[in-house]
Amino acid sequence: MQSRKELRKHNNRNNLYLIIAGVIIIIAIICGVFIHNRQVASEQKERAFATTHFNPNVTIYGVKVGNLTVKKATDKINQKAVNTIFLRNKKIVSERDENVQTIDSQTVQNYFEKQHTDLPNNQKYTYNSATLTQAKKNLQKIQKAAVTYKIAGNNYTLKADDLIGEVTYKDSKYKFTDVKNLTAKLNEIDKEVQTLNKSYKFSVPVGNKVNGKTVTVKNESYGWGVHVKKAQVAVEKAFMNGKTTVDGSKYIYGDGYSTYAHGYGKNNHGIGENYVVVSISNQELWVVRKGRVVVHLNDVVTGTLEGGKGNQTPKGVWYIMYKESPSVLRGYNDDGSKYASKVQYWMPFTLSGCGLHDASWRNDWSKTAYLQGGSHGCVNIRPAEIKSVWDNVLTNDAVIVY
Repeated sequence: MQSRKELRKHNNRNNLYLIIAGVIIIIAIICGVFIHNRQVASEQKERAFATTHFNPNVTIYGVKVGNLTVKKATDKINQKAVNTIFLRNKKIVSERDENVQTIDSQTVQNYFEKQHTDLPNNQKYTYNSATLTQAKKNLQKIQKAAVTYKIAGNNYTLKADDLIGEVTYKDSKYKFTDVKNLTAKLNEIDKEVQTLNKSYKFSVPVGNKVNGKTVTVKNESYGWGVHVKKAQVAVEKAFMNGKTTVDGSKYIYGDGYSTYAHGYGKNNHGIGENYVVVSISNQELWVVRKGRVVVHLNDVVTGTLEGGKGNQTPKGVWYIMYKESPSVLRGYNDDGSKYASKVQYWMPFTLSGCGLHDASWRNDWSKTAYLQGGSHGCVNIRPAEIKSVWDNVLTNDAVIVY
């Protein structure tokens, strides 16, 4: 049996243990509260950070923007990201143009909202430019594109891979920046098919017979050619849009008074069935309509042949530029004096002022009048006969002078 002394000693030891345990518990509680408060504060700080900063592993347009604000991320992307794509020498090339804004702050804000979490995390987020991705695909399609260019019954295969040196996608726009081979090809086609300035054999009337004899004539203002610049744009658009054919007849031009493409698609060397023929040597004029002679004049007077070429009626194939009734013809005489002649009917066919008209002032209508006393280049027609010509000639009809 323990003595009172021993019992007291045992109780004191137990009390000490209890005190120590209490102290430890108190310290643990204090430490727990401290740690908890620190964690709460840390989480609050992290939440606050996550509210305004990207997660650590975020890449936008190939640029790492982890832990950056939207503004700093926007600036960094605009300073470093690729923003231009080329199809250059048959390869797709990406570059950065410092003069082009790659991204705006609202777009970056949208990406921020997509990756935002309450607390930062180490998950990877990668955002690529949808426009650049699509542009790359489009340039790859252009590289493989081929177009059939149809003109004057001919088909020409135009391949982008052979004819396009460079296409640029920049600032949301596509631009064909090296097309010299395409230009050269279209010029080659133009040289092959155009009718302007081309010489050919043509059957002219004799008497009332339409095909009386064959002469060589040359298209002057009459005819057409390929409008290379417009055709080039059309082909580029076809390459861009995946179109496989281009109608070249929509991109042609004419010469002289108007840009109307005279003779395209017509038979009879492009002259068609309606035209005027003037023989200088015979001083004759024919109007052909629907393939037959409807007017034949054997007593016209053309430009003065002798004394220099200034007053000669120009040979070649021209066209009626317009019709005017009545009209006043103005110009200069050989001595430099001005003249103003009233006519009832005026049908010009050259920009230099030559045309068909009545000449009430003329007395000499002989076959030799044109040698020394002809016109200033026009085709003079008797007032009594001019109406038949006027009624059967239309604007843009070919005028063949030989």
